[in-house]
Amino acid sequence: MPFARRPLSPVRRRAAQALAVTGAAALLLTGCGSSGSSSSGSSAAASPAADAAGGGKRTVKDATGKAVEVPAEPKRIVTLTQEDLDAVLALGVKPVGITNGQGLAEPPAYLKDKVQGVPVVGNLLQPVMDKVIAAKPDLILAGDMQDEQVLKQLREITPATLVTMAPTDDWKLAFRGIGNAVNKLDQANKVIGDYEAKAAKAGGELTANKGAAVSIVRWNPTGPSWMEKKQFASGVALDMGLTRPAAQDKDGNAHSPALSLEKLNEIDGDWLFLSTLTDDGRAALKDVQSKPAYQGLGAVKNNHTVTVDGSVWSTRGGPLAADVVIGDFSKALGGS
Repeated sequence: MPFARRPLSPVRRRAAQALAVTGAAALLLTGCGSSGSSSSGSSAAASPAADAAGGGKRTVKDATGKAVEVPAEPKRIVTLTQEDLDAVLALGVKPVGITNGQGLAEPPAYLKDKVQGVPVVGNLLQPVMDKVIAAKPDLILAGDMQDEQVLKQLREITPATLVTMAPTDDWKLAFRGIGNAVNKLDQANKVIGDYEAKAAKAGGELTANKGAAVSIVRWNPTGPSWMEKKQFASGVALDMGLTRPAAQDKDGNAHSPALSLEKLNEIDGDWLFLSTLTDDGRAALKDVQSKPAYQGLGAVKNNHTVTVDGSVWSTRGGPLAADVVIGDFSKALGGS
């Protein structure tokens, strides 16, 4: 299942450090070509190729550092991850092809009303090439695709195929990079600013739970994994002024190895937010909830456990998903 690669395990995270040096920062900072609607504060500059083509092209670097020529104003965008989909929708762009959500056989529920009628071209990071061709894309946003054979096939459909996320990029950096790629960096920066203001306001409106230590856990078939501080939902918590339990107060955007019952205390906190992605994960969670190790957790004793949507909370993230997470925190912790 593609999700096994997202977020990175600690071992894979260390192996990815060299790639992360380039990251989405390259995509964000190296756009060139016609100015279009791009940020006047970006490093965009006119290129001879763009001038010769009537201002129709720009060159950006993707998250691997590869220079890619893209349309100055792309009209037919295909997204291969829900993070790419979340990003373009947040920028007011409706794609012409999408993939199913993480761990799902359909588009993510929180985005479904925004993609009615948009063709599905495959599963997460598993495009069906004939369907991608039928969508006639002029830009393909390929998320954190690492399969070079698939990338080669996509670039035969359109050379304007971008890897938009390096393994350790956080969602804000990746989103700004996507904003630059579609020539909407100013708008992307505004979206981030609006999100940060909303998160701070929501956190400030919490009453007794202001600054609470929140445990953020995905339950796998093999046991629970808690999320590091720079993982998507963890970052939203910090932006709201919430904290993490001592055992989870670790930098990084990965998740812990699956924990045994003997280490279940690592998932305790003032509040426990639980998500799953598969039927096997849900069955494993249901099974453990009757066991003494789970029943003895402080959050469980205080009735401070909250079930949340794993297809939102366990993703790499985006502005629209962040809005859902803020709402979940506010509802559970007593915000207005």
